[in-house]
Amino acid sequence: MVARFVEREKQWETLTDLLGSARRGRGRVAAISGPIAVGKTALLERFTEEAVSDGVLVLEAAGSRAERYLLFGILRRILDGAAAFDPAVHAEATALLDGVTAQAVDSGDTAAAVEAGMRVLPHVCASLLRIARDRTVLITVDDVHHGDELSRAFLLCLARRVRQSGVLIVLTEGVRLLPAQLAFHAELRRQPHCTTIRLPLLSAEGTARILSGPFSTAAARLAADCHDTTGGNPLLVKALLEDGLAALGDSEPFQPLAPAETFERAVLDCLHRGDPDLLAVARGIAVLGDAAPAALVARITDVHVRAVELAVQDLTRCGLLHGGSFRLAASRAAVLAAAPPGALSALHQRAARLLHEEGAAALDIARHLLATRKPVEEWAIAVLQEAAEHALVEDDPQLALRCGELAVDSCPDGSRRTALKSRLVSIVWRSSPGAAEGHLRQLSREFCAGRLSDQDLLHAVSCLAWMGEARQAAEAVRGLQAAAQQAEEAGQPIAYAPDTLAAAQSWLSLVSPPVREAFPADGPARAEPAAHGAAPYDMPEDAHLPAAEALRTALRGGPGDAAVAEATRVLQRYHLSDRTLTPLVHAVLALIYAGDLDLALTWIDRLLAECSARNAPTWHAALGVVRAEVALRQGDLPGAAAQARQSMSLISTQCWGVGIALPLAVLIEAETQMGNLDEAMALLEQPVPELLSETQFGLNYLRARGRCHLATGRYHAALRDFLTCGELMQAWGMDAAELVPWRLDAAEAWLAIGNVARAREHVEQQKQRETGPCGVRPRGPLLYALARTSGDLTYRLKRLTEAVELLEQGDDRLQLAKALGELGSAHRAAGDYNRARMFVRKAWHVAKSCGAQPLCQQFTPGQVDGEPVTVGRETEPPREAEVLSEAEARVALLAARGDTNREIATKLYVTVSTVEQHLTRIYRKLKVKRRRDLPARLWDLNLTGIA
Repeated sequence: MVARFVEREKQWETLTDLLGSARRGRGRVAAISGPIAVGKTALLERFTEEAVSDGVLVLEAAGSRAERYLLFGILRRILDGAAAFDPAVHAEATALLDGVTAQAVDSGDTAAAVEAGMRVLPHVCASLLRIARDRTVLITVDDVHHGDELSRAFLLCLARRVRQSGVLIVLTEGVRLLPAQLAFHAELRRQPHCTTIRLPLLSAEGTARILSGPFSTAAARLAADCHDTTGGNPLLVKALLEDGLAALGDSEPFQPLAPAETFERAVLDCLHRGDPDLLAVARGIAVLGDAAPAALVARITDVHVRAVELAVQDLTRCGLLHGGSFRLAASRAAVLAAAPPGALSALHQRAARLLHEEGAAALDIARHLLATRKPVEEWAIAVLQEAAEHALVEDDPQLALRCGELAVDSCPDGSRRTALKSRLVSIVWRSSPGAAEGHLRQLSREFCAGRLSDQDLLHAVSCLAWMGEARQAAEAVRGLQAAAQQAEEAGQPIAYAPDTLAAAQSWLSLVSPPVREAFPADGPARAEPAAHGAAPYDMPEDAHLPAAEALRTALRGGPGDAAVAEATRVLQRYHLSDRTLTPLVHAVLALIYAGDLDLALTWIDRLLAECSARNAPTWHAALGVVRAEVALRQGDLPGAAAQARQSMSLISTQCWGVGIALPLAVLIEAETQMGNLDEAMALLEQPVPELLSETQFGLNYLRARGRCHLATGRYHAALRDFLTCGELMQAWGMDAAELVPWRLDAAEAWLAIGNVARAREHVEQQKQRETGPCGVRPRGPLLYALARTSGDLTYRLKRLTEAVELLEQGDDRLQLAKALGELGSAHRAAGDYNRARMFVRKAWHVAKSCGAQPLCQQFTPGQVDGEPVTVGRETEPPREAEVLSEAEARVALLAARGDTNREIATKLYVTVSTVEQHLTRIYRKLKVKRRRDLPARLWDLNLTGIA
């Protein structure tokens, strides 16, 4: 048995038996059938080779679709094979055929020629049978179903006469036969000496045997996956194996074999071996994707439904399809890639229209519209719009972008195209604001012409301001206001509602205050925001105006309750979307500037969680930098730096526009406070937009630069930056310490320069501005600054104690560390070394938790009272800490806080005597003599429970 046909052992044995019967003078006929590319030809060729080696006379021919109308095509090839053995027979038979052919050519009557051919066929058969008198003859015809009518008639005529001869006729044919071939098939099967041999697809075991040749050890492991991929089609199995060998060489595969070029060619080979309908149906199925109804495939391919059903059966039988779909994506891709572009585009167009008529999902229709690669009809524009929105919901912005672009390209100029262009800007903006700049410039021309909707106008203004074009946007809005006023006076319709233009003016004036110059002082009245007591559902449809008013309220200074209430209503009313991203960011900033960091953190984390699963880099970047700002104001320097870096990495610097000022400011200040001065200076070298100084975020950047200059000893440069901040903030009407405490910063710079009087002047100015109720955050730093600029030690101690108490209630741990350190220094100056040590050590721990390395070095243990510095002392507590029992530690902590023995006994539910006994042991173990020595000693032991 030949190894190549181990899987065909049964069929091989049948053919061998039939040949043996022919050797004994008992002629036989064998018809081999099976799916496309199942190995019929390979089996026939191998059997022919074996017969030739055994001395059998082989006469072979093959049918061809291109020659099916050629008279006697197969028969002449059989006779050509007999010419070498018996020239007389060949000459006699050929003369008969030539006569019929000449008659057909002369008369042009095909029917008469066929009838004449039928009359000569018995004579031709008799001539061939004379050859078989003294030898065994094997006549093989591959793809007999492609043979011409007269050749098939000859084979039938011969089959009826070979029973008593040494002739074996072996034919191969397809599973599905055309109507014209059915009569031949039926008559052939009716012969008693005719045997049908059916070739099935390979089993998993058969697949493993083929793979076992090159992959002896991995064949069993690869067989199941290979069989699922190919369906057991030998042609596909061998093609997949060839691709695997080309990729792996002599190595054993550890992963399933991956299809490549050979496999793709084999798929196309399978399709071209079938009828033309087979290829057309395969293309239709590839275009439609998932298992599609036969009726739908028929409509897009112009093939009859019954023919489609039969083609699907054939494709399933040969292993290409499973469940009406391609088994492998690579097979589908190969079919699509090989289709002519024009034909493929037409199929997609038909598919889109038919799916639309049947009410299919917009995304399914849109994929076909995109595949046409040409403008679509009017009905399809709405489908593309809907598909773009669905794609965004499914987090596929690239598909949404393609749908939006095709919709814009297909829509004629007008208001509808303008609306589509506006939505396209939003889609592009989600991934890359820089990429939307070109679309945005076109859109700005549209809104100047009055062709945008009111909401689209506000969104376009917001985007232009982000990209640093606030002044151009302001001029356009001013022009629209003037046009609206003239139209109103003339009784003509206006393009935009006055409130919309007023909201645009309000937004631009907030994010870039210098643009106020574009609007006259007696210009249109500003749109009224919702009343403070209004519910979220009473607010306007667009979020820009209420968000701007909330931030403006926060920047006016004074109590922050009103700003918190307004910002909270904005955050409750509007959900995160392309149009509300920047208003929501500003609403959270309003919470920050109003001093409510806890609420700001809650909302920014909620917004980040909302977009965590969305593929929207711009959203993540804008929200992430606000989260970094919160971390910075809470004293989490490493967290702020990491969050700012991550936000900057999500989109390019160009995409940030003027907004790059905020992440840069956070990062520069965080690196400066952590002591990474080289990194901070390198960040200052990064180019920034020229118009940065005209924006609100530019103030943050200016202050961060000043803090860096201050830390690097460039005190006058720092002072210049701080004073510039003050000039701008006063000119812009947003002189709020929560935004930038420029007076306190300037005072710190004056102190560094050595001019205490000028420093005190700025601090007093800040004090005068904070008359009345004030939040914790601005009051704590102010008290700290008042203490530093005072020469009265008693005054310093009082103010620093107040500052520490206030800052302990707040969130700014970094400022708390500074105040604690300064308080420790003040106590040292007063001679209270124990308290000085306690506060400095607490300052060290707080600074350590913030990641402020320079402060940690400043507050290193031993710096206060002249003790030698011990490296690692704070991270490795003295051994005495291990001696205190848990009960003793609790008593020690309460005693250090100042509780009496009776108060300690009441809190711990023990007797006063027990407390006294514990204290005696505590004094002995810690080597202290007095109760007032406990706080400092406990700080030496790293017991941080002391308040």
